[in-house]
Amino acid sequence: MGTVDKLTELQYRRSKIENGGGEAKIKKQHDSGKMTARERISALMDEGSFVEVDAFVSHRCTEFGMDAVEVPGEGVVTGYGTVDGRLVFVYSQDFTVIGGSLGEMHAKKICKVMDMAAKMGAPIIGMNDSGGARIQEGLDALSGFGEIFYRNTVNSGVIPQISVIMGPCAGGAVYSPAITDFIFMVDKTSKMFITGPQVIQSVTGEEVSAEELGGSGVHASKSGVCHFTAPDDAECIEKIKKLLSYLPSNNLEQAPYEETNDDINRLSEKLTEIVPDEPNRAYDVKEVIAEIVDNGEFFEIQEQFATNIVIGYARMNGETVGIVANQPKVKAGSLDCDSSDKAARFVRTCDSFNIPIVTLTDTPGYFPGVDQEHGGIIRHGAKLLYAYSEATVPKVNVILRKAYGGAYIAMSSKHLDTDVVMAWPTAEIAVMGPEGAANIIFKNDIKESDDPIAERAAKIQEYKDKFATPFMAAQRGFVDDVIEPDSTRPRIIAALEMLRSKRDARPAKKHGNLPV
Repeated sequence: MGTVDKLTELQYRRSKIENGGGEAKIKKQHDSGKMTARERISALMDEGSFVEVDAFVSHRCTEFGMDAVEVPGEGVVTGYGTVDGRLVFVYSQDFTVIGGSLGEMHAKKICKVMDMAAKMGAPIIGMNDSGGARIQEGLDALSGFGEIFYRNTVNSGVIPQISVIMGPCAGGAVYSPAITDFIFMVDKTSKMFITGPQVIQSVTGEEVSAEELGGSGVHASKSGVCHFTAPDDAECIEKIKKLLSYLPSNNLEQAPYEETNDDINRLSEKLTEIVPDEPNRAYDVKEVIAEIVDNGEFFEIQEQFATNIVIGYARMNGETVGIVANQPKVKAGSLDCDSSDKAARFVRTCDSFNIPIVTLTDTPGYFPGVDQEHGGIIRHGAKLLYAYSEATVPKVNVILRKAYGGAYIAMSSKHLDTDVVMAWPTAEIAVMGPEGAANIIFKNDIKESDDPIAERAAKIQEYKDKFATPFMAAQRGFVDDVIEPDSTRPRIIAALEMLRSKRDARPAKKHGNLPV
């Protein structure tokens, strides 16, 4: 066979692979509102930058008639390219090719690009659109899942791992995304569950649709599995690009710097208007965040889940920071099981990738209730304490208003080795709220008074004056400074600039034992 013939054969083979499952199945994919595997990669990568790897890999299963089944590209497209000029590795399952099912060689393709990403110190993005394990391959398919899970775990905290659910993702397939750093889901077209509706009905008798069981809305608001949702594939991919812009390529690098025209010394008188003096009045902490970050831009994470705490990325003086803030307009900003998990996971993600953490504290404590206690608030709350204590990146905390009891400690207090803790004059830092404390400490005085109501009010004020002020904490050195609210932005930036060269040595150990 001559060179021309060989080139013709190469072109023929490539065209078959690039055509996936054929025009009819591609049309069906489009009709269901989904891009194809290659279209997704094309939308993600800089134009012309994608280099495919293992395009000609093929399965070697001969059981159950598979020897006669052609599987172009083995049902997954893998390779590398650039996003905004930065190296990124990707795999995208092709639902048009036998449902994107995962077999031995399908998994090997994914594992190869995962290994390449780890060696190069670059993010890995997995686009999931698969019917699950290829049943015909039996244990070979299951071993493939295990190989992927192992690499997810070994690479955790080393390179950013992003999972994008753009179709079905069921059974064992859900555990790879669960180990990764961030999960994106597309409304109506993506589903995640361990056992599907039919199995649940046969075992428990419960009737539920696939959307109700594992749609994006459920995982974004109830389970907390999903970090971001989007109405379609195109917008989902744009959100992925946005997230990447805040992250470093690996744990040895710093996040990308972005030039800003926002004055680092900008004061904000609006902050005193946003946060009421009255400790029990609600406000939206996102308005506070918008006032202190560069150009008011805040990229929120898990926006619909555990909304009594707010997490996300922003920039201050062009540098990426992770923000954790109590949300007073939801459950008064108290901590519960879900919000503790949400914040703890985010703190650990920031620490893994050298991103400073800015905390805005306004919490009355842990949310009370039998459900919370039985749900393990002790265990879940401990995760947040552990995460902040473990983190060695620069940590800055501003106490805006309430900081009571154990929640005061958990929200990046000085006692957890936070580098800089500042407080507004409105801050109340105490074991509990003045009302409750006065009822305990001055119980007899109030009871024996001729005017118990007036006496109680007087004792509450006495407690506030003596203990529920930032100046008592400042006298003890637990607060580094009491600052004017309008200077919050420049003071945080100054602290972060000072902490730029921070080095923190910890005891040598294999790893800690997180209270999961």
